[in-house]
Amino acid sequence: MAKNKQIIRFGIIGLGLMGREFGSAAARWCHLLNLDFEPQIVGICDSNPALFPWFADNFDTVRIQTTDYRDLLASSAIDAIYCAVPHNLHADMYCDIIRAGKHLLGEKPFGIDSEANARIMACVEDNPQVVVACSSEFPFFPAAQRIVRHIQEGRFGTILEVWSGLLHSSDLDPNKKINWKRMIAINGEYGCMGDLGMHALHIPLRMGWMPRSVHAQLSNVIRRRPDASGQLVPCETWDNATLSCRVTQADQDFPMYIQTHRIAPGETNTWYLRILGTAFSAEYSTKQPKTLRTMNYASGAEQAWSVLDLGYETAYPTITGGIFEFGFSDGLLQMWAAFCDQLVHGREGMKQGFYCATPQETQQHHRVLTAALESHRQQAVITL
Repeated sequence: MAKNKQIIRFGIIGLGLMGREFGSAAARWCHLLNLDFEPQIVGICDSNPALFPWFADNFDTVRIQTTDYRDLLASSAIDAIYCAVPHNLHADMYCDIIRAGKHLLGEKPFGIDSEANARIMACVEDNPQVVVACSSEFPFFPAAQRIVRHIQEGRFGTILEVWSGLLHSSDLDPNKKINWKRMIAINGEYGCMGDLGMHALHIPLRMGWMPRSVHAQLSNVIRRRPDASGQLVPCETWDNATLSCRVTQADQDFPMYIQTHRIAPGETNTWYLRILGTAFSAEYSTKQPKTLRTMNYASGAEQAWSVLDLGYETAYPTITGGIFEFGFSDGLLQMWAAFCDQLVHGREGMKQGFYCATPQETQQHHRVLTAALESHRQQAVITL
């Protein structure tokens, strides 16, 4: 363990896909340079004890292994919690974590619905000493960070339109077994929007682009899937969502399109952002992980897109050379560094300026998704 670093002792609740990714990011902490803090995984919790050995075998700091998350909350050996559990558990667990005085990095959507999110927000407001954030790693990609700086610099002129989304094709196979994300009781009525929406909305909301109206196109494409026994059962939640929004900010007024698709043929896990403006335009997709496309425009000049390979340009410096490629696990590590940085130094004292998605941004996110459901029900534009 490095000397002269503040050790942040973490518990992980939910040891599935993202729990393991979070753990592996801790194992790569030496990848980051010049930080005065370091996470340590002390406790693990899951309802399935078969998931314990991977953590116990790879992290000799683990002291608590439990199927009851309250054991982590009761431990004075734990400072903070990463919680990755199904959406229907968010309100109770997140509130218990916050009330226990443990700092929280929680998964999206921060509550199964707007009522659950409101419960979490009330706990956040009642416990201002606790740092609470929502997981969202794609804005930490180098090109995303570059686009954020361009927005903050006002380079776009009059914004013409914004496109942002997360697309994947994991549910294209009609024979894929049903999971909890296709069940309203566990995933919530938002469907694909609840799990993917913060990925698409994080940067727009951070830039102040809260929609004033929403018109939603929601699709439930594959309505029945086999369960564990092979019997076909109903798929209750939305596969794909495209939201047509209107944003008004200061002297700007423009359309914004938000896509969250689980059935997007050929897309493994594609996050993208496209902003068109009268003076400058930019677009980025993780399909071409190094490539940022931009276009400067001046009156009478030719209109030509430029292509730039950014390489490994990160918010927090690392050992990796700038010529190499940045990927998902790198984004996760950068996000975790931002959470720990805020926990140790406060938001104003962070070593760089881009912090994790906030509870307030999850509240805005819920307002948008709730409006989308109402728009689909009414087949109308909903004003927020």
